[in-house]
Amino acid sequence: MKFEDYQSEASQTALYPRRMENLEYPTLGLAGEAGEVANIVKKIQRDHGGVINDEIRGKLKDELGDVLWYISACADELGLTLTEIATFNVEKLSKRHNRK
Repeated sequence: MKFEDYQSEASQTALYPRRMENLEYPTLGLAGEAGEVANIVKKIQRDHGGVINDEIRGKLKDELGDVLWYISACADELGLTLTEIATFNVEKLSKRHNRK
C-alpha cells in the first residue's frame, strides 16, 4: 500500500470532534498509542527476557498500526501528506548522515 492510499483510506475512518480543525485530538491519541507500544516493549524486557515471540509481534503490529493512523490524522490536520513527511524526513536524515 502506498502512503497516499493509506492516508485516504484512514481519513475515511476519522471520526472525532472538530475534524480538520483539531490537531490536539490526534496528537493526544498518538501519544497514547506510542505509550502502548512502549509498554509492550517494557514487558518484553520484564516478562520475556527480551525475546519477541509471534504473539508479541502481533500486538506490536496492531499498536504500531494505531500509531500510523494517528500520524496520518495529524498530517491531515496540518494539510500535509504522509509522502511529504516521509520525503522530508529521509532528506533530513541523509543530510545528518552525510555530516558524520
